[in-house]
Amino acid sequence: MTYPDDWTHQPAQDAEAFAPKVDLQTLDDGVENAGQLLVRAEWNWERQSIEPLWTRHIGMLAGLLGAKDIGSAPWKIGKSTGLEAEIVLPKKDPRRLWVGILTHDFRVLQFMATHPKEAREQFEPVASKIISSLRFPNRMLGINVSPEGLPLPPGYVSVDPNSLLTDIAEIQQWRAFAGKAGIGALQAFYLRELPVHNWEIEEYLPFPGPAEPGFARLRVRRDTLRVTLGLLPYAASETGIASSLANIVFKVSSP
Repeated sequence: MTYPDDWTHQPAQDAEAFAPKVDLQTLDDGVENAGQLLVRAEWNWERQSIEPLWTRHIGMLAGLLGAKDIGSAPWKIGKSTGLEAEIVLPKKDPRRLWVGILTHDFRVLQFMATHPKEAREQFEPVASKIISSLRFPNRMLGINVSPEGLPLPPGYVSVDPNSLLTDIAEIQQWRAFAGKAGIGALQAFYLRELPVHNWEIEEYLPFPGPAEPGFARLRVRRDTLRVTLGLLPYAASETGIASSLANIVFKVSSP
């Protein structure tokens, strides 16, 4: 997604926040006057249909905000499909609230835009343009690879495998990389990048999944080289959702 120079972008817990730049010295009631757009990604490992995901998303917001008269309409951006709605807030609330949800393969994107009602003419066209700029790349340019040719996500560095695993046999066959990306983002990265780097995915066990082992696993092959790749969550939230952070380990073997 792209945004104009007079807007800002920063993480907001497990979401990404976009908002107009604000000169706090010119405001009487703070940054909230400018409005904001929130985008949250979720890993849909079982590829659920949009309806139950939407019901959960919209129901949570309605209960939290005391909203009513919630309808929905089909929504589509490129090959991504979903639903959108404007939520009618209580009359005493001066804000306008719009929400949407999109699915794209294993990924779900949840959107929420809110702003003062009197700022609609300034906020809505720009926010709509930012959302419409959404693209899903076919590959990531300029990434590093391991000595075996496995793609490595940005920010991940080599560490001692014993720092992440215990009781390792044949330590020389193991590699480990530490970083701070969500396990859903790592799964999306490897499902996209492995074929680009000429690796064949022979098996994929997602996380979260229907059963243990409690991490994502891929078995991949290129020529005579076989690799078992594990994405290990290390900072799961209290709910155990797939946005928990993860490290990477893999074992290299030959047939």
